[in-house]
Amino acid sequence: MPVAIVTGASKGLGRALGAALAERGWDLVLDARTAGVLEETAEALSAYGTRVEALPGDVTDAGHRAELVAAARKLGGVDLLVNNASALGAEPLVRLEELGLEGLRRALEVNVVAALGLVQEALPLLRGAGAGAVVAVSSDAAVQAYGTWGGYGASKAALDRLSAVLGEEEPGLRVWAVDPGDMGTDLYAAAVPDDDDPRPAPDRVVPAFLRLLDERPASGRYTASDLLEER
Repeated sequence: MPVAIVTGASKGLGRALGAALAERGWDLVLDARTAGVLEETAEALSAYGTRVEALPGDVTDAGHRAELVAAARKLGGVDLLVNNASALGAEPLVRLEELGLEGLRRALEVNVVAALGLVQEALPLLRGAGAGAVVAVSSDAAVQAYGTWGGYGASKAALDRLSAVLGEEEPGLRVWAVDPGDMGTDLYAAAVPDDDDPRPAPDRVVPAFLRLLDERPASGRYTASDLLEER
């Protein structure tokens, strides 16, 4: 069975993508900071009959990243790494003049540094998978200038650039930065708590990620809306 590591997998897009992979027979290594919620997710996803390892922790911890890859190795390797865990930098979001530098550092540590660290840890197994792939969950804020989204957007723009370079340096892998678009998630609610406009559930965009896995287009940046519209 193929094996995927999914960070930030206890709820939202991470859980929805994990469920879709489990339904397809993938074994999973799941990460999140909240142990109880992560355990509930792992139990639900294991009902599909696949092996699910749930490891609570913080992706900025090098030891935790090593544990995730070690767990995947025991399951057979790493065929897919999904860097989905994200930090906003401020909750709710604020203008740059008010953005605490510690918050910005946290966003960069989670969204960029930890993501690269996990890639580095998993690279030997990804290279050996035969069809290894890395997904970096990006954002429209990485390419568009929206007020209050500066710190988060900067971190996602940096993640996009790392992903683009990784794709050049690792031609044997597929490296996709994916903008999932607006979703009704806890992350968005924390970012803009006063915005109560309805947004799609995360499982509505999962088919875009599955299409990448099925068709394996060239490494690059993709938007879920384009992938869904082209079907």
